[in-house]
This record gives sequence, structure tokens and C-alpha cells, in this order.
Amino acid sequence: MKLLFLNLLLLPFIMFSQNKLSVDVTGVKSNNGSVLVAVYDSSDSFLDSDKMFSGGSSKAELGNTLVIIDDLPDGEYALAIFHDEDGDDELDTNWIGIPKEPICFSIGKMKTFGPPKYSECAFKVEGDKKIQVSL
Repeated sequence: MKLLFLNLLLLPFIMFSQNKLSVDVTGVKSNNGSVLVAVYDSSDSFLDSDKMFSGGSSKAELGNTLVIIDDLPDGEYALAIFHDEDGDDELDTNWIGIPKEPICFSIGKMKTFGPPKYSECAFKVEGDKKIQVSL
């Protein structure tokens, strides 16, 4: 009876397991500032910083910077990553909105006339996962 009660008590934690996403960002050109990762869980929220699902950052390291995002439930996600060289926690852009700081995405590439769509960047998380992206 105690075992059944314990299983029922732990069921919500088992059903909503949390995962660790490790993002290995290559091509970091300096130690200045931080590398920021924004995690989005839908096309409606993609690239809207007010609707970001989760995120993380690490101090920039020349070459590769590892950013860890903990407590991510199973699901589909897309990432937007940038090297915040001046450390102001904002992506600097020119007068027409083109990024002045290095930016990349989980899978999709920047297009001639704008960023990729959520569907082009989305990937599944069903356990701890490590991905590599290049700035």
C-alpha cells in the first residue's frame, strides 16, 4: 500500500520530467560580453523576447561558449542565440533592424531578407540534449 501511495505521489514529477539542454556555441570571436540563448516553444512566440519560453547565458569565451538551460520539459523548441559583445543584454541592430552583433539559430540560417521561421529552427527535446550551433 505504501508503494502504491509513493508511486501516485511521484507521478506528476515523472510525467513532467525536466531536461538539461546544453548549447555549444562555436565561432565566438572574443571574450567580450556574454552569449545569450532564447528558447521559444511556438511559432507565435518565436523571436518575441516578451514571449520567450526560457533562456540562458554564459560569459563569452573565445572559440566556444557553453550555455546550459535547465528544467526544460519534453517538447519542441527553437533557439535564437547571439553574442552580446557590449554586455547590455540587447541585440544591437542598425537603423533598418539588421543585427550588428553575431546571431544564429538552432537549425535554420539567417535569410537574405530576415530570420528563418520557427518551423525551420525547431527540434525535439525528450531527455537531456546537447546541440552545437555556429555564430
